[in-house]
Amino acid sequence: MSSEELKTGPLEYRTQEGQMTIMGFWIFLAAEIVLFSTLFATYAVLFGRTADATPPAELFEPGIVLIMTFLLLTSSFTCGLAIHEMRRGSVKGLRIWMIITLLLGLGFLGFEIYEFVHYAHEGATLQSSAYWSAFFTLAGTHGLHVTLGIGWVILLLIQVTQRGLTPRTSRKFFVIGLYWHFLDVVWIFIFTSVYLIGMVV
Repeated sequence: MSSEELKTGPLEYRTQEGQMTIMGFWIFLAAEIVLFSTLFATYAVLFGRTADATPPAELFEPGIVLIMTFLLLTSSFTCGLAIHEMRRGSVKGLRIWMIITLLLGLGFLGFEIYEFVHYAHEGATLQSSAYWSAFFTLAGTHGLHVTLGIGWVILLLIQVTQRGLTPRTSRKFFVIGLYWHFLDVVWIFIFTSVYLIGMVV
């Protein structure tokens, strides 16, 4: 990229450091894909091995799963709007849409915690069977990533309030946007291959 393009391109790409950091984060996401692919493969191998535990079709609640999906898909949209506002140079717009993204993510986590507690009360835990061990590991790993993303967003909101929009803060918000969209894609696979199939098989 030429020096002229660096001056006129998106703020997060206007330094060599920014370009390299974003490229490095794409490599990190590739490693995350390998991690989740392994967890999905393990889940597929252990699918149906519920032993004496309650099968998923009796525990999965379509209403809760749909609400969780709606919250996370909507949060991905609001995150995109936040990045759009950032590129317009609007700190206020960035903060508003990122706070909405944060609230939607917290809502998703709240329902997931409720779901896990409900399953545990019904006797489905990590120790119940191979299937439930694979389920909690996969869904729990995704939930942990969402939790880390929420903490990350909070720290970035504090930073942009203190420092304003700079190449560095813009880069950080762009990277968290990539991370959040990645988690959304992973959830779509969990929704289809875990919940939808688990409800009918």
